[in-house]
Amino acid sequence: MRLAVVHSVSAEIEPTPCETTTRPARPPLRPYVVGYASFSSGPGRPPRRRVLPLGLTTLIIDFTGTGRVVTGPRATTVIYEEVGWRHGVSVGLTPAGVRALLGMPTRELTGAITDLGDVLGPRAGRLAERLAEAPDWPARFALLDETFTAWLNPTPQGLVPRAWWRLQESAGRLTIGGLADELAVSRRHLELGFQKEIGLPPKTIARIARFQDAVRALSSPAATLASAVACGYADQPHLGREIRAMTGMTPGQLFAFVQDGIRHAG
Repeated sequence: MRLAVVHSVSAEIEPTPCETTTRPARPPLRPYVVGYASFSSGPGRPPRRRVLPLGLTTLIIDFTGTGRVVTGPRATTVIYEEVGWRHGVSVGLTPAGVRALLGMPTRELTGAITDLGDVLGPRAGRLAERLAEAPDWPARFALLDETFTAWLNPTPQGLVPRAWWRLQESAGRLTIGGLADELAVSRRHLELGFQKEIGLPPKTIARIARFQDAVRALSSPAATLASAVACGYADQPHLGREIRAMTGMTPGQLFAFVQDGIRHAG
């Protein structure tokens, strides 16, 4: 399964939005690494970024060295004030990927923005240098595939990674009781597992998955707000309440920022 997500949008409408291109990780890596997205901001001061609610952990590797961070899963939006996401690549990790590549449970990163060097140590700088020296984006994406394959220390897929994927596949439409029944565990056991591994309850992960499905719907050139309502919301007022609670914006404002962000996507 290819999981497409929107990590962040600019905190203000920009005349020259950040240019991006995306590519999924090679198939054997996808249980751990969802994929990669390049970014290259326009001239002048890089804009502040609005990090959206997201169920993934994201490595931001800026080649200039000023914006290398890890953003953990979160249920609400945060504006990243630091200047620095100018030219580099982001990497999306699943909970299993955080365990297999970073050697820690996702809960240690949830809700936080952490310096990449604090998580990867010297590997952060070395990887950024190698990526900057690569001739083009296909070569960089291939280098990331090779690097993460070499770093991978996989463990058997447990309950929480399997449940997390089911919530992504259903885009939040699967009830937690239904998920527990499907996995033959109690709802309480499932909730305790999510709290221990991810630091967020499964109901919140489902809510984030539905939000991201709505953002994907709003990313279409022909999208309308009705496209987002169709992603599992009861009606437009329900969509509005959820988007305000999770982002502090109206649906129309979120729509405008998402559309602005894709104008220069590659």
